[in-house]
Amino acid sequence: MEIGKAYDSWATQYDTNENKTRDLEAASLKKLLQDKTFKHCLEIGCGTGKNTTWLLTICDQITAIDLSDGMLNKAKEKIQSDRVDFSLADITLDWTFAKHSYNLVTFSLMLEHIEDLNAIFKKLSMVTSSGSLIYIGELHPFKQYTGSKARFETEAGTQVVTCFNHHVSDFTKAANANGFTLIQLEEQFDDEDRNQIPRILNLLFIK
Repeated sequence: MEIGKAYDSWATQYDTNENKTRDLEAASLKKLLQDKTFKHCLEIGCGTGKNTTWLLTICDQITAIDLSDGMLNKAKEKIQSDRVDFSLADITLDWTFAKHSYNLVTFSLMLEHIEDLNAIFKKLSMVTSSGSLIYIGELHPFKQYTGSKARFETEAGTQVVTCFNHHVSDFTKAANANGFTLIQLEEQFDDEDRNQIPRILNLLFIK
């Protein structure tokens, strides 16, 4: 299902349906970024604002973007702050939404919807400076290998969102090619059970 339309449909139930991937990624973002502070944050794929509220506790200003009007409307209902600038945007196009040099950029459960990672990291290199951090929280490739994808239930049946499989090395190669260095890699497991396939892959890069 086409990505923007899929998330428009998903928006009405995204915050309320059971979603282990959503919840575990939100927890892992807090774990990796706690005790840090930032001036300007670019939150790519803000969705319904599930992470935006917490990011406001460590960031002075947030540019929060999403491809879905439905998701953004939910976020705007929850978060009314002059420190957050919400924008509808497609990150495969020109980044006209970027108004600052950002010292934190976050991607939460959205790079699986992007085919060309190198193009995204190239754009990142133009809106960040030395010392900037890039946080990535994604459905783990091991889960993807088993056929797991972003999906939700509707009256018409299960809707599967368009996704692309990325190996860990795809992320690191695209990052390295554009001036970013991996400084932390974490894997998150359901119920912290390391005998299971990990659900979330976390990567933290520095420029």
